[in-house]
Amino acid sequence: MKLWVGLGNPGAQYARNRHNIGFMAVDAIADVHGFGPWRSKFQGQLAEGRVGGEKILLLKPETFMNLSGDSVRAALAFFKLAPGDVTVFHDELDLEAGRTRVKAGGGHAGHNGLRSIDAHIGPAFQRVRLGIGHPGDKRLVTNHVLGDFAKSDADWLDPLLTAVAKAAPALAAGDPSRFQSQLAPAPAPKPAKMARPAAETSQPEAAGGTPEPGAKSANAGADAVEDPLSALRRLADRFR
Repeated sequence: MKLWVGLGNPGAQYARNRHNIGFMAVDAIADVHGFGPWRSKFQGQLAEGRVGGEKILLLKPETFMNLSGDSVRAALAFFKLAPGDVTVFHDELDLEAGRTRVKAGGGHAGHNGLRSIDAHIGPAFQRVRLGIGHPGDKRLVTNHVLGDFAKSDADWLDPLLTAVAKAAPALAAGDPSRFQSQLAPAPAPKPAKMARPAAETSQPEAAGGTPEPGAKSANAGADAVEDPLSALRRLADRFR
């Protein structure tokens, strides 16, 4: 038996907040895998079911984010589980929106929900970090985290939640690497390489890997390709 915890804040006014993506993830798992009804228990909402043959308890603490550990500790004690049996799904500022990483143990990185759980059961639990992106300025972080997902975010958010639910059997089987690989987006196809003319020389690249516009060749004195303007000037000089 394992306990999977989704982090968020209770109440309709917070339901679409970026901070509530943990709630959204466990809701998706419950829907896809046909869990039983949510029941009020352990200062939260609890649902029971099976994922890939493994019995899973889904918990959404209703203590508000800062006190999530109260609910998790109560459930852990009741079912006589160890911290290593716990997986927490939570929002992650330091991951690009739509990216996911699985991590066992570690610090809370300023996340109040993780901080509370850590204080109650220690750090030896697994985390599924669901990227929501960073607003780019630390002064904007609070509004970003507690703000609602934009309508355009549905383009990546809905497929991500579905993928998390469908990949959940790998997580239940204790294979976080396989779980994460099933969530990884397919790499963008690389354009076919064009063969360069034999006389063409390489150009220095800008920081982003794109040739610097207007940059001179690294071997400018040995270039075999003549500047058309120079040829025109020499032709004009012959008739002066």
